[in-house]
Amino acid sequence: MRKLATVQIISDIKPIEGADRIEVASVLGWKVVIKKDEFKPGDPAVYCEVDSFLPIKPEFEFLRKSSYKKMSDGSEGFRLKTIKLRGVISQGLLLPVTAIPGFPEVPPVGTDVSDLLGVIKYEPPIPAQLAGEVKGPFPGFISKTDEERVQNLIDTLPEYSDSLFYVTEKVDGTSITIYLKDGQFGICSRNLELVENPENTYWRVVKELDIERKLRDLGRNIALQGELIGEGIQKNIYKLRGQTIKFFDAFDIDKYEYFDYSSFISIIAQFGLSNSPRQ
Repeated sequence: MRKLATVQIISDIKPIEGADRIEVASVLGWKVVIKKDEFKPGDPAVYCEVDSFLPIKPEFEFLRKSSYKKMSDGSEGFRLKTIKLRGVISQGLLLPVTAIPGFPEVPPVGTDVSDLLGVIKYEPPIPAQLAGEVKGPFPGFISKTDEERVQNLIDTLPEYSDSLFYVTEKVDGTSITIYLKDGQFGICSRNLELVENPENTYWRVVKELDIERKLRDLGRNIALQGELIGEGIQKNIYKLRGQTIKFFDAFDIDKYEYFDYSSFISIIAQFGLSNSPRQ
């Protein structure tokens, strides 16, 4: 599960040209704009990632002008998103450790303090054409799509220096999983399996790409996972006409493991589909 608010160490702080009141800090692999002299290199701090949804509390009121959001269910909070200040991109928020309930005892680096601070993940409203009728929960025989952003792995990567892995672009869409298991075909959003409906965007795009037939012809228990992108999804930042899918992995259901990159690319090429750009 994604850790939205964690205790981290500020590795570096640099000035911003022409700015007297703000500077930019480095934490993990991220850059965050902070108030000048609020932190110094080596300080522990609470790092809240982009897409964090902070509760309405006095200590977060400074975010109201830039980040206040009222959801369709009536809930309110402050959504963190990537912004640009004085020409510098800022990704997330740094809070002093005094914000942690129970201070002055500071938890170890990496500790998830999301629950303590009431931080949850911001989930954008789902357009009607994407919502669909729920068939059931996400199948337990497939690993959920919860790929970590590489910026959060700076300290972890050395542990896997002898391992093979691949890095893909974080395509900005909505998660889709398509599977065939023992003859049963299904389509899932991030957390749910969806009832077949030709009016639903997930199902319509999969039909257009003829993926069910291709999976049946392959004759294996397999799941394809990717991002559904295009019109009506995440403001369509790619300016596409219609919708399509950018796939980033293939999952062997029988072995409960991901295919390696070459096998994944081979399947995608065989099916005539498109994969997320490799970095």
